[in-house]
Amino acid sequence: MLTPLAAHVAASIPSPSFSTLELGPLTLRMYGLCIALGVIAAVVISSKRWEARGGNPDDIGTIALWAVPAGVIGARMYHVATDWKTYQDDWWGAFKITQGGLGIPGGILLGVIVGVIVVKKKGLPVAPLLDVVAPAIPVAQAIGRLGNWFNQELFGRPTKLPWGLEIDLANRPLGYEQYATFHPTFLYEALWSLGVAGVLVLIDRSRKLRPGELFACYILGYGIGRLWVEDLRIDHASLIWGVRVNIWMSAILILGSLAYIVISRRRPAPSVPREREAETAEELAADEAEETAGAPAEPAADEAPVVGGVDPGDDAPGERDD
Repeated sequence: MLTPLAAHVAASIPSPSFSTLELGPLTLRMYGLCIALGVIAAVVISSKRWEARGGNPDDIGTIALWAVPAGVIGARMYHVATDWKTYQDDWWGAFKITQGGLGIPGGILLGVIVGVIVVKKKGLPVAPLLDVVAPAIPVAQAIGRLGNWFNQELFGRPTKLPWGLEIDLANRPLGYEQYATFHPTFLYEALWSLGVAGVLVLIDRSRKLRPGELFACYILGYGIGRLWVEDLRIDHASLIWGVRVNIWMSAILILGSLAYIVISRRRPAPSVPREREAETAEELAADEAEETAGAPAEPAADEAPVVGGVDPGDDAPGERDD
């Protein structure tokens, strides 16, 4: 029979006892490794989705080569900007990215901006590509959130639920030293992200959305999930009118994505089928020109049709001038 203490320990999620992985002379931080694995997963998923739409899967790798570093920089900039008091006495700490501290909204913003620039320079369609990566991004987020588990960070309020997360005393916030288990908000967000990815795939299969709307649905899903997860967290955060900054940001993302979908629905539906979304504007124009050239020419309005092999404009037999 389990003692009360043993029962408590058995009904909780333990935190890892390590945050680095030693591979010979190499030392890998689990936080960075989780982010890297998430990026790889997103690139693989996006490549397969783009290929299914007739695109070149190598396009995704080229875009990721620029968009991913930009996203990491944007995520770090967002974190530092919204939590600048943490670094006001140690600005070098702002560059210690492997120790945690990435703001997903900033990563999405700068990553998308740079990605769109690359896409336009390659002459590829922007909206369909955003839809292609829409389910892949939350998968990357889910894998990356495991890094917070290894760092014992970004957990929520104390809880006695069976899935409460055990946090070492050294990592408990000031005023919470007496509590042993907390809401695993990193896990909540990871599971939510995987759910969002699954829903996006199902919606995409229905083919009822217009280009760009699936990505807007991703932003909507992320905003809703971050809204309730953020409300559980107890880590230090900047406030605006007593409300955490990320809650305000989640509300902005929700309203912005809904506004985009409403505006998109008021526009005429695109005429390009999904199977041809991967084609560039030049390719579509060339195909249209070929189809036009191959069509039989219609007789001019002022020309009479030839009847019985005789052109009415010809002279009748016996009446031709010699």
